[in-house]
Formats: sequence, structure tokens, C-alpha cells
Amino acid sequence: MIKHKLAIILLSSISLAACAKPISNANQKALGPTTKTDLSSEQQKQLQQLLDKTKKNLIFVKGGTYKMGDFGPEHSIDGLPYDGNGDSKPLHKVTLDDFYLSATKATYADFDIYTEVTGQKAVGNFDEYSIEQRVPTAAAGINWQQARDYCQWLGTQLNLKMDLPTEAQWEYAARNRGQYILYATDNGKIDNGRNVWSFEQRQQSQDKLKIYKNISELQKYPATPLGFYDMITDNYEWMLDWYDPEYYSKSPEKNPQGPKSGTLKVVRSSAPADGQPLKTFTGKTMGRHAIDPVADPKLVNSELLKKYTVDFNQNNSVRCAANP
Repeated sequence: MIKHKLAIILLSSISLAACAKPISNANQKALGPTTKTDLSSEQQKQLQQLLDKTKKNLIFVKGGTYKMGDFGPEHSIDGLPYDGNGDSKPLHKVTLDDFYLSATKATYADFDIYTEVTGQKAVGNFDEYSIEQRVPTAAAGINWQQARDYCQWLGTQLNLKMDLPTEAQWEYAARNRGQYILYATDNGKIDNGRNVWSFEQRQQSQDKLKIYKNISELQKYPATPLGFYDMITDNYEWMLDWYDPEYYSKSPEKNPQGPKSGTLKVVRSSAPADGQPLKTFTGKTMGRHAIDPVADPKLVNSELLKKYTVDFNQNNSVRCAANP
């Protein structure tokens, strides 16, 4: 048990970056699964509840023009960057069309309905150690393709053009339509314990759930002014874009979609954390992260982690977008 926890701690502390052969957008699977035709009345009811919830959670975001990236040099008192990483630079002009974005990340309960009515295996691990961490109301841990399939399947059911958000859309929404907002909270600041988790609240959550690991419990704190929950923490969110650390220097202005190919995918937000690391390291609206779309081969092949059943995507989730 102790060794298992050690492995989980090790996993959560390692950046999920990987070296692999580039994959082009043309080779990406684009069509999601189909709904079974022989659903029971209970399955039909659950499906309708998920679709109703999805529609209710879609927030309209009026398009516009903003400066994407690290706006510290134009906004901070001392004129210095806010982000220590170079991949959020340079600040560049982006113009977006109108779009919709879900107020929340998809939960395990949402994914359980989806996988059941499409005849797929449920996401996540079900061994004696992992099952207790699979809280139905927590953000579902999934890989990139599972995230995209889910969004596109929802779009098919609702007759909407749904997909993963681009990182330009995500940042625009997190910054309240592109304003110079540093943290995606109700007031643009981190008020520890009021609009983000405090360390003590995380410990209380672990005690309540009897799980000694931070779990991505959602909608515990106020939404942003546009109505989005948990954009600052409680699981990374998969973006449509491939990752290129130099992309901002060559990004098109109109509706950028990211590079045409790559080996890593962009994620935004952060793993479950409390206010201190969010303020210091991971919580800023312009922060970019890049991870393997399936699972980091270095972790998968780790001799230590091979001894355990590890969900390498437990902290990676999805918030779907819809384009008119």
C-alpha cells in the first residue's frame, strides 16, 4: 500500500512530456463512437439527462479580438512577465468567432453514461486502489482521443458542431473575453479558501472521502464572471491543439488551431491543488502545458510504476466547446 502511494506521488510529480514521431492532424481520428440502438428505458433516460445537462452548461462566448499570451510586460507594475515559461510568449493578436464552452468539466458520472450507451469500456481503473479515487462527481480522467470522441459524440446527439476547445478559445474565455486577468476566478485573484481550495480544505476533503490524494471535486467555489467553474484547478483540460513552444511567434490571427502536427497536446488549467502552488506556479490564465495524448512512454515503461495499476490520465479531463 505504501509503495503504491509512493508510485502515485511519483507519477503526479513528473511532467508528462514525451518524445515520439510527429503525428499530423490529417491522421487524427475525427469521428466519435455511435449510440447503441437497443437502449433500455433506463439508459434512454440517463442519456437524455446527460444531453439536457450538456445543453444547460453551454455558455455563449461572444467572439472578439484580444492579445493572447503573457501580458505581464503590458500589465504588471514592474513591466515584467507573469509567466516564467517562454512558450507563452510573444504576446500576439488573436481574433475569434463566437463559440460556446461548457461551464464545467465532464465527470466520471457523465462518462459512465456515455460509455454505457455507446458500448465502450468505462474509463479509469477499477483495481482495489484506484476504484476509491473514481468519485462519480469528480472530473473524469481520460486521454486526448477519449476527450475528443466524447465531445464529438455529444455534438452528434445535439446536432451541434462540438469538439475540444482550441487553446485560444480557452484562454479568451478564462480571461473574460480576453481581458488582462491573471487568474480565472470570480474576481481575477486567488483568495485562498474562498475562491480556490486552501491546503486545509484539501485535507478535509481527503478525510471526508477517506482518500489520501487530492480529488478533483468540482463546483466547490464561485464561477468566473462568464460562469465557468474550475478553470484554475481540478484537472488539466485537453485542448485541440498540438503543442509547439514557438507557435505564438507564427500563429495566425484569425481562429488559430495550433500546429498541423506534433507529438504532444496542449492542456490548460492544472492538477488538483490548493491556492499556494496555484498562485506561485500553475494557476495563471496564460500558462501552457504539454503532455503525451495517450500516456508518457517514460512513465508507462518505468520499472517502478510497472508494478502497479496506474491511471496515467487521472488528472487530465475535458471541457467541450461548440462552434456555431
